[in-house]
Amino acid sequence: MILKKRALILWLFSIALISPALLIGQNEEFKPTFKWNLTSQFWLRYSELNDGSVIHGEPTSEFLDISIRRLRIPVSSQISPKVYVYAIFGGNNYNFKGKDFPLEVLDLYAEYSFAKYFEIGLGKSGWQGLSRWNIRSSSTLMGLDSPLFTLNSVEINDDIGRLFGFWVKGQAGKFDYRMAFNRPFFVTAIPNGVVNFANNKPRVKTSAYVKYQFFEHESNKSAYQVGTYMQTKKVFNIGAGFQFQPDAMSDGDANLPETNIYDISHFSADSFLNLPLANGNAITAYLGYYSYDFGKDYIRNVGANNPTTGGGTDFNGSGVAFPMIGTGTTWYGQFGYAFKQTKILNHMAVIQPNIAIQHSDWDALNDSMTVYDFTVNFFVNGSHKDKISLGYQHRPIFDANTLQQKDYKGMAVMQYQISLN
Repeated sequence: MILKKRALILWLFSIALISPALLIGQNEEFKPTFKWNLTSQFWLRYSELNDGSVIHGEPTSEFLDISIRRLRIPVSSQISPKVYVYAIFGGNNYNFKGKDFPLEVLDLYAEYSFAKYFEIGLGKSGWQGLSRWNIRSSSTLMGLDSPLFTLNSVEINDDIGRLFGFWVKGQAGKFDYRMAFNRPFFVTAIPNGVVNFANNKPRVKTSAYVKYQFFEHESNKSAYQVGTYMQTKKVFNIGAGFQFQPDAMSDGDANLPETNIYDISHFSADSFLNLPLANGNAITAYLGYYSYDFGKDYIRNVGANNPTTGGGTDFNGSGVAFPMIGTGTTWYGQFGYAFKQTKILNHMAVIQPNIAIQHSDWDALNDSMTVYDFTVNFFVNGSHKDKISLGYQHRPIFDANTLQQKDYKGMAVMQYQISLN
């Protein structure tokens, strides 16, 4: 934590020093811009908890809670025609489990634009390759929550998907590309006979993503891609990407010669469609194929905003977790239908029901893993800035001994998202 704070202070100091030099010789008529925003997502949730779940020492099978799923305060400035600076302050999962309300520096970076087709950036950011949803915007999601399996190392050797690094990006004709070179954070835990993230010097994580845009072009100003445009934009893209980090995984102490060491090697291909219709409605759809290789039989249970403090007798572990990430393949699809604006309780709103399905064949399990997410969005005045979502997640439960699916459990959420600027 101390090293992270020192690095961020150094970045602020560096930007303060170099900005005047970069401005020299620029167009004197240019006026710098400054933008900020605050977005928060409030959750009221009912959860069927995994068997054996415990909350502060008490066995609990179901639970009702209120939390703040995300808080984001993005701040940006176009300080010259060529120099752009961006930061996000915020955090995830503010709930009853802790009284603290920490605001982290999630992003802090600077970019220089040589031309539209070639821009470079440096700092702490979410700029990575692999797929569209590896770099998604949490404030413009179509589903209730983002497809977290795409953040495949989240909170292990990154900070909510962010890393320190260097990247190049650009748009040339109908192509949009990005390539990033990031240094993951240290992992101190030592794997004990099962493949996990290695406790060695972190190697550079190289990643890239390229997409071809058939219709309207999307902005590449931010790393975070829009989840749904509803009726406002006609978009159809196809893309492909990869991630690679050598010597990233091990099945024991990475500093011992008898330990097996594995590379991380991922590949994906996907497509995204947002199509306004002649009748005033709109379709949003996504389909992606992911091939993950973390090493032999790696698998990880993840429960978003998990309300429990321990326990769990099934393979899933405690709370609302399920085997979300692992070595193997995944098909992920979303489909949503946005109806044209109509009046609801004296407010104009766009209603958008949607479904998302993650179907994974993880090497470590004896059955495939399929999770379903159903959501209905109510966009007040057709905007993400004032949105109510009703969602239900149907997740599989796997037996700890047979590694076969034995049941399904559910989680229902009402979310209110508000943005201020």
